[in-house]
Amino acid sequence: MLLSCDCKNIKAQVDPHFSQYYMYPIWLNPALTGAIDGNYRVAIIQRNQWSSITNAFSTVGLTADIVTNKNMNIGLEVLQQCAGDAGYKYTNGQLSIAYTGVRFGSEGQKVVAFGIKGGLMGRSFDFSKAQTDNQFQMGAFDPLWPTQLAVTKPSASSFDMGVGIMYYDGDKDKKVNLFGGFSANHINHPKDPSLSASYQSTLPIHYSVHGGANVYLSDRAHLVPNFIVIQQGNSRESMLGGYFNMSISKSIDITGGVNYRIEDAIYPYIGMSFSDLTIGMSYDVNTTKLGQLVNGTSSFELSLMYIDNKKQTGFFKCPRF
Repeated sequence: MLLSCDCKNIKAQVDPHFSQYYMYPIWLNPALTGAIDGNYRVAIIQRNQWSSITNAFSTVGLTADIVTNKNMNIGLEVLQQCAGDAGYKYTNGQLSIAYTGVRFGSEGQKVVAFGIKGGLMGRSFDFSKAQTDNQFQMGAFDPLWPTQLAVTKPSASSFDMGVGIMYYDGDKDKKVNLFGGFSANHINHPKDPSLSASYQSTLPIHYSVHGGANVYLSDRAHLVPNFIVIQQGNSRESMLGGYFNMSISKSIDITGGVNYRIEDAIYPYIGMSFSDLTIGMSYDVNTTKLGQLVNGTSSFELSLMYIDNKKQTGFFKCPRF
């Protein structure tokens, strides 16, 4: 989603989001850095929205993290969203660190992790392609007429920070393993330096609460109900649902489920794991009145995750928190 602005005020910005948020974990919560049953993880996710609109929203995220033997895991995430004929780009690159030394239970499999991340958040525009309503004079577009936009820089960046906490129960002998977390992004209230001083506003903090359970059904099957609630400024997003995971063989798992974004969309998910590689696909079906009136309001996501599983760390085998 984009910054919505006019010449009089700036409305709350909502960050880019993913339906498969569990496949892009550091963006969700820096405490999930290194929250894997293995040595390291690399994931990429791509989302297309509003296909009926020319140059609509396209968001790509890349994340990588590594587990150390010092209860301190390290990660990196890069995200870019592009949209509009004016060539709008939102780019965020951050480093993350998670501390996992708070453990309890008979074998220390119940873990409380703390995370922090920081980096640069940037925006860019191509003003040569921009068209605004005030450039339409007497019903005709005049490219020489000034846009009267409050944007003063075609490209600008600012420092951004986030924190998070995560609890999970990695006891492999239990039938139900609970997990949950809380994160806050933009805690330093970064400003948008691309706007002129008279319109500049701080980015509202992005809060998220997420959780669920890994329910043991058999040696080959698990059920994972999950939820997430996001609040940023005056915008709230709530999702709940679940997925079913089954092992077909020692090296192949299949996953399928449905989540519902309240008052917005329902999205089925299907995935398959081949040894250390997981591929996931989801499709948002818009359930609002706008979706009934306008074609092409749905969204498609494709994700790819690789986890090096050469050691057991006590985390869930399934990485989708």
